[in-house]
Amino acid sequence: MMNNVNWMTAYPEIFLLAMACLITLVDLWVKSPKRDLTYGLTMLTLGVVAVMQAFYAATGETVYGFGHMVVSDAMGNWLKCFATLAVMTTLVYGRPYAVDRKMLQGGELFILSLFSLLGMFVMISGNNFLVLYLGLELLTLSGYALVALRRDNSNATEAAMKYFVLGALASGFLLYGLSMMYGATGSLDLTAVFQATASGHIKHQVLVLGVVFVVCGIAFKLGAAPFHMWVPDVYQGAPTAVTLMIAGAPKLAAFALMMRLLVDGMLPMAIDWQQMLLVLAVLSLLIGNLSAIAQTNLKRLLAFSTIAQMGFVLIGMLAGVNNGNTLSAANAYSSAMFYMISYVLTTLGVFGVILLLAREGFESEEISDLAGLNQRSPLFAGVMAVCLFSLAGVPPLVGFFAKLSVLQALIASDQISSLVLAVFAVMMSLVGAFYYLRIIKVMYFDPPLTASTVSADSHVKIVLAINGGLVLVLGLLPGGLMSLCAVAVVKALGT
Repeated sequence: MMNNVNWMTAYPEIFLLAMACLITLVDLWVKSPKRDLTYGLTMLTLGVVAVMQAFYAATGETVYGFGHMVVSDAMGNWLKCFATLAVMTTLVYGRPYAVDRKMLQGGELFILSLFSLLGMFVMISGNNFLVLYLGLELLTLSGYALVALRRDNSNATEAAMKYFVLGALASGFLLYGLSMMYGATGSLDLTAVFQATASGHIKHQVLVLGVVFVVCGIAFKLGAAPFHMWVPDVYQGAPTAVTLMIAGAPKLAAFALMMRLLVDGMLPMAIDWQQMLLVLAVLSLLIGNLSAIAQTNLKRLLAFSTIAQMGFVLIGMLAGVNNGNTLSAANAYSSAMFYMISYVLTTLGVFGVILLLAREGFESEEISDLAGLNQRSPLFAGVMAVCLFSLAGVPPLVGFFAKLSVLQALIASDQISSLVLAVFAVMMSLVGAFYYLRIIKVMYFDPPLTASTVSADSHVKIVLAINGGLVLVLGLLPGGLMSLCAVAVVKALGT
């Protein structure tokens, strides 16, 4: 089984694990209230890992290791690179917030973030049911601990309990689905599962039932309706720095999980799981957008916005196979990948502004807290506006091209149902534009409720400006990232 270990496939993971353990030990002797040494070592680790992953991705090779249980391919390596950069950005934005709320009395925020990222890496590179599940559990367990980091805060504790209970339920769904797939195919290896399902010699009913449970588990991790119950409560209750940790990088890992299980393992059953994704996409767009209109809490609004955005990702995933024809698969899946990356980028910008506006003893969580932000800080208001317009899908920002690429992939199937779904998605996007524009109106046209100035460290402002700038630049010049996603997915599919 382990005859071809090939350690090279796991060098970034090994380095990340070793450094996480080292930082845990070093942190015992750190007495600074800002945890300067722990923070510095964490950022150094993330920087080295991001460079390693970018190097691996640039080579574009697909290499298997550990008895075919782990795969290192272009898609996985780029997703790992972007996830690392997302965690780095989250920690830059979240550190001042954490200091003000005495969340850095220990270095748990940084250490748990590293273990959370390690879980994402294992998920992204898994080529075996067991490895995928282990990665998922490492990510979610770190997430539960992060949400409950403010032990004296009742909202955070409540959010952590809800997240834990519902997360355990979803993990059970996924595990049950995977065990049924194993029972039907006789293998835990995704390549062997693919070959077994393609052979047609297996009871179809058992496979379909397994797929139902697997899709339910994936939908929970994505935060797609009707498995979205945890998203608004956790987003609102968790400390904002942790909300961003959950809302950003893990979405890339959830996308990879969906690709590994549904495409790499169960593509011959596409007709079955695409129908399920269709229902999830429609419900996500409908519930997400309509519920967001009624919200006054900014974090809760963004939670429902996330649910709606996941609807578009699912549209990209369900457009891959048409009547058994896989010619458009690479285009559809690369569009979904592009959408997920652009979503994470814009989410980082939005939550970055919310984090930086929060002060000691004051959470910038209500929409009214942003009143007159343009007069107080044009930079913050500008970045927020650019990111919100991008989420609404306004040209020429990256969110517009992400939506366009997904809808193009959908319409390319030349089916009436696809056209109807595309029209429905556009209408829901128009509904979504309403609540995004409401926030922008409050920032630019409402008088400020407070005269306090907005202050942040210069390096944090630089990161925020780069974040907002990328949303604009990738909108004006989307070709580079689109082609990167397309090439990565083609190489991953082996087509």
